[in-house]
Amino acid sequence: MTTHTEQRTVFVPDGLAGERVDAAMARMFGFSRTKAADLISRGLVQVDGADVGKSDRVHGGAMLDVTIPAERDPLEVRAEVVEGIRIIHDDDAIVVIDKPVGVAVHPSPGWRGPTVVGHLAGAGYRISTSGAKEREGIVQRLDVGTSGVMVIAKSEHAYSVLKNAFRHRTVDKTYHALVQGHPDPLSGTVDAPIGRHPAHDYKFAVMADGRHSVTHYETLEAHRFASLLEIHLETGRTHQIRVHMSALKHPCVGDLTYGADPTLAKRVGLERQWLHAMRLGFEHPESGDHVTYESSYPDDLAHALEVVRDAH
Repeated sequence: MTTHTEQRTVFVPDGLAGERVDAAMARMFGFSRTKAADLISRGLVQVDGADVGKSDRVHGGAMLDVTIPAERDPLEVRAEVVEGIRIIHDDDAIVVIDKPVGVAVHPSPGWRGPTVVGHLAGAGYRISTSGAKEREGIVQRLDVGTSGVMVIAKSEHAYSVLKNAFRHRTVDKTYHALVQGHPDPLSGTVDAPIGRHPAHDYKFAVMADGRHSVTHYETLEAHRFASLLEIHLETGRTHQIRVHMSALKHPCVGDLTYGADPTLAKRVGLERQWLHAMRLGFEHPESGDHVTYESSYPDDLAHALEVVRDAH
């Protein structure tokens, strides 16, 4: 729930005289030292009417003024049209989009950037499905750093049908990935369970006790430094392609999180993993017809691929 900006004025007790400002705030307001330091760095803290640094000391009886800004609910859907999202198809049941890099599918704690759900709300699309407000209509996800085609359900019936299709793996999900080196064999299947990384909660890894995960790949082009693969996902785990390619020692070019070479990433001008959702095929939830939607490479991936193709 959204709160209002709060202004607090207190006097420093003698018992805290000589303490650093951030430490005194933590003691007086119950903040973490990190939050106190953040407020100070943003100019929201004054002692006796003057701005302070976090390591400045307070004295007994000093007047401490703190402005605590409104905290936005991290799951609140913020309706805003997002530049770069392209509508591929739209009807009463579904909307198919081409998602650019840098856009999350839905709001989540720790993400303050644009979202697909927010864009659809801002552009006037009505999504009427069950589930949490911030995830209405969402039957699949793409990473913030992954671009390409995805479908959103607009009606409750479409949501149910598509959820079931993804669950039973009847959706054809085709990706292209530019990976370092040359996979051996050139075509194959990675069948390796994936779980959350034991040391880094933002990463995933092949784990003996992870969830069943299957990735099929085929080499389309082999170049000096990298190979262009077509990938079909049998399962749909978080970061699945990135984790499986990294486990093969052929991480996606530019994917520094999963072991890619930063020198090569810089050489091809990439600031994210070279991974793109190319095609999505499924039975339309209303007509039952098999439909396929496609997305072409965005400029950053197209440029990086040309650099690799031209390297001799």
